[in-house]
Amino acid sequence: MDQKTIVVALGGNAIIEEGTEGTIEQQFANTRKSLSAIVGMISDGHKVVLTHGNGPQVGVHLIQNEAASAQVPPSPLNVIVADTQGSMGYMIAQCLNNALVKEGVSNAGLTVVTQIEVDPADPSMLNPTKYVGPFYRAEQVDALRQRGWVIKEDPGRGFRRVVPSPTPLDVVEKLTIKDLIDDGKVVVAVGGGGVPVKRDADGTLTGVDAVIDKDRASALLASLIGADELIILTGVDKVAINYRKPDQKVFDHMTVAECEKYMAEGQFPKGSMGPKIEAACDFIRRGGAKVIITSMENATLAVEGKAGTVITA
Repeated sequence: MDQKTIVVALGGNAIIEEGTEGTIEQQFANTRKSLSAIVGMISDGHKVVLTHGNGPQVGVHLIQNEAASAQVPPSPLNVIVADTQGSMGYMIAQCLNNALVKEGVSNAGLTVVTQIEVDPADPSMLNPTKYVGPFYRAEQVDALRQRGWVIKEDPGRGFRRVVPSPTPLDVVEKLTIKDLIDDGKVVVAVGGGGVPVKRDADGTLTGVDAVIDKDRASALLASLIGADELIILTGVDKVAINYRKPDQKVFDHMTVAECEKYMAEGQFPKGSMGPKIEAACDFIRRGGAKVIITSMENATLAVEGKAGTVITA
């Protein structure tokens, strides 16, 4: 088997499963379960970078901010993203290393807290739309807005804070990540889409209160390190149109042109499959060979070309 450089984007359910409390013990158990396919890729000699979501974990931090706000200053969102990169990266790297030891594989997993450069003039900075944190009642909204927060109604669910989700432009630590994988390390990076930062006039970096889509950041990183494949693991086995309707159609293979056509038709919503399709198309346009979108359970088969939806030029 030819050695490939593969970026694997773990879905948000990889560590906290929907419907569970999300205790640390549960998170470790879910992480161990999620990594069997990754261990197989590494055992086969592939260079692997793991990325992951952090939505539930950021939500927990924001609730903790609220609960302790009278006693300690709340953390800004960019610091929360860095915190969750570290804590989740610790869990993923430890579980991965333990699994590799059992397989007799010497590759060492490690975590790089990753910064992602964004444009402070990105349109989303002026019109934030990404829901974060807990739900609030209507009578709480005025007080929350006095903090400088943007609060919008999450239809049918309540009111929530919304923050910018700008387009990722560059991965600050890209050369370090490339050096590490070339040295045989397995890198956990771009957790939660990475810490959003802006580059000031003097070339220095400053954190930005925003969140970056994990799949778009993963696609950018994959391009910058010259990855052969991007694998996006999610809650479905294959990409579909007319999802959950009588005329649903699933795809074994799609081209970028087909993806763009169905995207324009509204087949891939922004809150679910849309960002994954956008990330796939972006990676291919930048010169990537192949993207596979599939479920966690089918990850091993996907690498062997036996599962998932393959997207190419």
